[in-house]
Amino acid sequence: MRIRPSEITPKALYLRRREFLALGAAGAGTLLLPGRADAAPAEVPRGRKLEGIKPGQPSTDEKKNSFDEITHYNNFYEFGTDKDDPARNAGRLQTRPWTVKVEGECDKPKTFDIDELLKFPIEERVYRLRCVEAWSMVIPWDGFPLAELLKTVGPTSRAKYVAFESAVQPKNMTGVGAFGAIPFPYLEGLRIDEAMHPLTLLAVGLYGEELPKPDGAPIRLVVPWKYGFKSAKSIVKIRLQETQPTTTWSQYAGGTEYGFYANVNPEVDHPRWSQAKERRIGEFFRRRTLKFNGYGDQVAKLYEGMDLRKFF
Repeated sequence: MRIRPSEITPKALYLRRREFLALGAAGAGTLLLPGRADAAPAEVPRGRKLEGIKPGQPSTDEKKNSFDEITHYNNFYEFGTDKDDPARNAGRLQTRPWTVKVEGECDKPKTFDIDELLKFPIEERVYRLRCVEAWSMVIPWDGFPLAELLKTVGPTSRAKYVAFESAVQPKNMTGVGAFGAIPFPYLEGLRIDEAMHPLTLLAVGLYGEELPKPDGAPIRLVVPWKYGFKSAKSIVKIRLQETQPTTTWSQYAGGTEYGFYANVNPEVDHPRWSQAKERRIGEFFRRRTLKFNGYGDQVAKLYEGMDLRKFF
């Protein structure tokens, strides 16, 4: 039998095969969290209950990943490179006081306190998350559209892009300075039309509670049709600007591996592995990856006429 390239496990995933075997077992009824074989899973505290959450549209009715899966399988390099490092180390993150500065090409720049942001009407959005590493989850975020925040500052006609900057707390973030592959602070960006799209969310909660620290507390971006690294965590600054912003991963390897757009596209492989299939955390077998992560009917029009192999 001939094996298709899309069926070959990428090297990066093969090297972490014990983690995926454990997660496969979780689908059979026992939660075995990935990480060091000689260490018990770190306990992640539940956050304060959020009030007045309304069901949001659009969502998905797929089975949601559990709180433990979502909080114990993460990329958050400020706290380490292993998937369970954020669960072990992010408890040190100081989330009060916390402000988000919105500046640049806008009429009314403002610095928002996190408690002020929590007063925006919050709704639940159950979104698929697809990591560029070919694993995925279904997550019930609680938050509000980024567009609602941007409207309050009045973007000017020169605001073509929106840049995001994540927090750096060197004394609390054990990975800052220890992980040399990327610089900190973590930077991301969107076009203004992507930022204003109703799917684009500022998440402040998970499962009806304040956002857990391993997942980007107290506020993070969620852009469900793009690979997960586009959804910046622990945001402290948002800047509207005329030029395309520098982003952390688009600088890596000379920009050949991670593009600015990072739209989920099973037809465009990563240089080192296939993107045609993914492994849903909690399942053993791989599933077919959906273009735009299944949100194409809502976002494909943003990219009409663009070569998505060039603008990857």
